[in-house]
Amino acid sequence: MSQSASPTLAFVAAIEDAAQLFRKAKRVVVLTGAGISSPSGIPDFRSEGSGLWSRDEPMEVASLTAFRASPERFFNWFRPLAGQIYNAKPNAAHIALAELENAGLEITIVTQNIDGLHQKAGSMRVVEMHGTLRTLSCTECFKQFESDSFLEPYIKDGNIPRCLNCNGILKPDVILFGEQLPQFAWLEAQRAARQCDLMLVAGSSLEVLPVAGLPMQALDQGAHLIVINHTPTYVNVRADVVLMDDVASIIPEITKRVLHG
Repeated sequence: MSQSASPTLAFVAAIEDAAQLFRKAKRVVVLTGAGISSPSGIPDFRSEGSGLWSRDEPMEVASLTAFRASPERFFNWFRPLAGQIYNAKPNAAHIALAELENAGLEITIVTQNIDGLHQKAGSMRVVEMHGTLRTLSCTECFKQFESDSFLEPYIKDGNIPRCLNCNGILKPDVILFGEQLPQFAWLEAQRAARQCDLMLVAGSSLEVLPVAGLPMQALDQGAHLIVINHTPTYVNVRADVVLMDDVASIIPEITKRVLHG
């Protein structure tokens, strides 16, 4: 296992080790969390002191029960975050992962994020475990809409999105507390984890089940594991390479070595 937090020889060797694993891999799964979106200006939910859950009680503002009881309260709370997501641009990590896929590597991205930045960067195989802000669904007639035309007036003026079909309130297609994970996405994520020969955990502390269990499913099938995250994860001791650093700087370095030697 290689690990470093500064540009030492060991650090450079760890990046080269990671690139070597990518060159040898036939099927790659990249499991991404909030840490890959933070450099794009989207706040983490769980960082101690700065995360959203250090200021707000999730069950009171971001649960399905709370949404049903008071959608207005949810939309008032969600509005600043929605604005940050809506205006965010893919960073170097998102772009580098898309470059690897475009170069011909078989990569499936399993993301815990709802921001759609992987798709904006050009990644094609993206499994969204916690839903997406790219669509909204009516709570009355269940008709689904692309979110772009609704988000701008909501973010700018606070207008709660309403269905064009029945005027019901539109709920963002994100998974709130108390909601089940989308079954198709979960099955696809498990399939990809069990069939990959390399998993990269990027910007996830692996604290939220059941997604946090995916690296163990990959390891149990003999896959190699790379972890890039600012803080330790429970699988660091099992990883081939651990880099405690910023994904937006490390993933492009690995990609450059994979594609250009």
